[in-house]
Amino acid sequence: MANGNGKKSKKKIIIFSVIGVVIIALVVLVLLGSNRENIVSVQTEKVQKRTITQIVSATGKIQPETQVKINAEVSGELIELAVKEGQRVQRGQLLVRIKPDAYQAQFERAQASLAMSEANLKKAEAEFKRISELYAKKLVSDAEMDIARSSYQSAKASHDQAMASVKESRETMAKTTIYAPMSGIVSQLRSELGERVSGSTFTQGTDIMTIADLSKMEARVDVGENDVVMVSVGDTARIEVDAYAGKKFAGTVSQIANTAKSTGLGSQDQVTNFEVRILLKSPENVSFRPGMSVTADIETETHTGVFAVPIQSVTVRLPKKEEMKQEETREGEAQVATKAKKKDEEKLEEVIFAVKDGKASTIPVKRGLSDDTYVEVTGNVGDVDVVTGPFRAINRDLENGAKVKVDNKNQRRTGLSADKEKK
Repeated sequence: MANGNGKKSKKKIIIFSVIGVVIIALVVLVLLGSNRENIVSVQTEKVQKRTITQIVSATGKIQPETQVKINAEVSGELIELAVKEGQRVQRGQLLVRIKPDAYQAQFERAQASLAMSEANLKKAEAEFKRISELYAKKLVSDAEMDIARSSYQSAKASHDQAMASVKESRETMAKTTIYAPMSGIVSQLRSELGERVSGSTFTQGTDIMTIADLSKMEARVDVGENDVVMVSVGDTARIEVDAYAGKKFAGTVSQIANTAKSTGLGSQDQVTNFEVRILLKSPENVSFRPGMSVTADIETETHTGVFAVPIQSVTVRLPKKEEMKQEETREGEAQVATKAKKKDEEKLEEVIFAVKDGKASTIPVKRGLSDDTYVEVTGNVGDVDVVTGPFRAINRDLENGAKVKVDNKNQRRTGLSADKEKK
């Protein structure tokens, strides 16, 4: 029994000894790790003066600058369709005839009513003239004179009404024949021969066809409400058309809508855009068609000879004075309350990190124009090496005075990784 208890005691001693050694080793590793100097690996490039062009991108469709929809203004059967889709027409050319029988009959009735009213008017006029002569000689009473005058005025009003009816019925009958209001191409034909169309003076009738001037095309793109304030009439635009992959076409902003187009009203997906029209300059060997999808890059403003850094190089930090105050804060003291946090956020300033003698230092900057890659900056940004990556280092790890190691060998690969990290 004694030997058994002795063996158990030895096992316990060995186990606790091993545990103690492991704990001591962990403590040593933690102490060594805390004393190890943290060096951040970064990529840099020299700040240079560049030309920065601010771009507003938008998508939309190609449409003719001028197009006219041909709608029926009277109802009836299409008895003649003189054009085909894609056909070129000249102004004044016959397009459509609508069966005029009912309107012809209406016109003839109006003419008959006019003839009758003319006869009544002549009779009333002659009677009024005769009574007027007798009245001047005091041979008829005032009452007879009033009756003759009233009859003449009534006959004249009826005649005027009959004339208006003839004019109206003539115009209605004329609407059964439609001529081209402009020269162009029949870009869309919606109706067929024999089809019945409807029309009215007060409502839009059946859409029969569309005539467009395809020699002058424009891109109609939707620009967000935050970007439209930067766009001006006359701005240059570079257009990419899906149907002509790999090619870019020049254009000029010709019109900016004053009224917004909103989609998804009342929902979280609500979007507010403004239509911007860009007049296209198409080469002779290119034929744009209505409805083609486009992407437009509108060049809103250009600054030349300005200091610029990669967009990802600009980040935010607390001002240096605020950093010093934080370092002086006693350990364990509550640093910020909810209101203090908001104040700190307001005090955050935009900075870049410059590398010199193996250390990173913050340089306060102000942003200007930006393009897809670079952003204009103003401040003490002369001949310095600015940190361009990695993304985590710029946005989290680096602080003023941090020790860094410059590694520009794999800058392109690291840049791609940074892009993925952003996404």
